[in-house]
Amino acid sequence: MKFLSFFFTLAFFTVHQSTFSQENFLVGDALPDAPELSARGDNGVGVQTLDLVNKNQLDILSIKDGKGQLYDRPITVEVWYPATIPQNVDEIETYTQVLGTNGRAERPLVPFKFKGRALRNALIVKTEKKYPLVILSHGYVGSRFLFTYLAENLASKGYVVVSIDHTDSTYKDAANFTSTLANRSLDQLFVLNEIEKLASPSSDSFLAGLVDTSKTGLIGYSMGGYGGLNTCGAGYSAAAIGFFKSMTGGSDALDKRGMDNEAYKSSIDQRIKAFVALAPWGMTNGVWDTMGLAGLKTPTLFVAGSQDDISGYEKGIKAIYEGAINSDRYLLTYINARHNVAPNPPVPDTMKPGLHIDEYLRYADSVWDMRRINNVNQHFITAFLGIHLQEMDYAEYLDLEPDANTGNWKGFKPRTSIGMELLHTTPATD
Repeated sequence: MKFLSFFFTLAFFTVHQSTFSQENFLVGDALPDAPELSARGDNGVGVQTLDLVNKNQLDILSIKDGKGQLYDRPITVEVWYPATIPQNVDEIETYTQVLGTNGRAERPLVPFKFKGRALRNALIVKTEKKYPLVILSHGYVGSRFLFTYLAENLASKGYVVVSIDHTDSTYKDAANFTSTLANRSLDQLFVLNEIEKLASPSSDSFLAGLVDTSKTGLIGYSMGGYGGLNTCGAGYSAAAIGFFKSMTGGSDALDKRGMDNEAYKSSIDQRIKAFVALAPWGMTNGVWDTMGLAGLKTPTLFVAGSQDDISGYEKGIKAIYEGAINSDRYLLTYINARHNVAPNPPVPDTMKPGLHIDEYLRYADSVWDMRRINNVNQHFITAFLGIHLQEMDYAEYLDLEPDANTGNWKGFKPRTSIGMELLHTTPATD
């Protein structure tokens, strides 16, 4: 019996190793314990790169004594979309990313590659019903390839997904933090407007006539969440604007995104119907006050680690959730996870002895398996965006008991809903 037990254990281990080998298991694939809605949709996935230019913008890095020059701000985006995959063609894309920060001596840029399930320049599936738009916005620092697991997954489910490289905020070009503070929300709105232009029926873009920007979802991680909150109605506080002025010698560049600015309050973009804030930064730094948080009216899914040491949890992300009294909102918490609840998992070939710990922690959590977090994110974001952008009947996947340890979470396999909490609060009534 002991021999047979050993034999079957060895056989299982061999199959397990084969199943999850680097060759077979790609970023974004579903683990055996993945919840139901993490499964890919029925569409093949195409991917293309677009180079955009936001003309005549204030160059934050040129500011001196409160004044700066104008420049044409480059914005590169990656676009994933429902696509036709030809027979006998592998739906595989090799992405190129870098570790490091702006080539500093202690954080040199180290290129690496990883594979995903998409086909470069595949033909988009044309349909009479336009695709909702989802915009992805990375942290400081990051890149447009930081969450390919989510981009590919959503595109397979009938979304056009656009992920931004925020100039001055990527691994390659990280610059003074003031640029990120001022530009994050502006970049998000610019990309939304540009995709609307490219989706015009008269456009010569592959997106012409195929994207419904009136049904837009915005997903922001860390500084992307900071900007996304502002984009969706949470105006910056007077304290935040004063802090920016102190950093720039008196620049008023952030004033127009403040909650005290009447033009800001009247400019909240109604095309954005749903917002996902993954570990949004700023609350512990006084970026929002009570009035600012009350300005958020967009339905919002917050995602956080209970031990977030960058954005903070009780006085950070959870405080934003509690203060956004006019939003129909959820808070998904990974118990004991830290800040990195959004990125792809680390690529094994890049994780070598001597690697700077911060390079590893860009992609990993010290408690949670990032592949597991990726799958759970896919599941809940599919449900949340499906309700608000595709009119899907997914409410049962969100109307859950707060404590996952009860084991009764809809869509989770037996013994797998554990270590999480999901809170829900409806908007305040007059």
